[in-house]
Amino acid sequence: MCKGHDLNEGQSRGFDRDGLQLLAVRHAGQVHVYQNRCPHRGVPLEWHPDQFLDASASLIECATHGALFLIESGECIAGPCEGKFLSAITCGEDAQGVWINLPARG
Repeated sequence: MCKGHDLNEGQSRGFDRDGLQLLAVRHAGQVHVYQNRCPHRGVPLEWHPDQFLDASASLIECATHGALFLIESGECIAGPCEGKFLSAITCGEDAQGVWINLPARG
């Protein structure tokens, strides 16, 4: 997906892989990847390209209605989709960079 140094601590990035819109965030040294789709309206989350985080860089924020999501789990903790989750994408990081396992599509 990208080299590890392309995603620094407290940063987020958007990606398109095989037509699937994704977002990646590095938080507390770990990379978290989710589908770039709000569970409330199904719209992309970012304010501007690669801007998925709130002002404190501690939560993912939906630009459409301000819903806030925990970076570690994707759970919405405030907003109209409270209690719902972003769709997580399995990811990891090694010497080659950050990698993902896309879900099977039927």
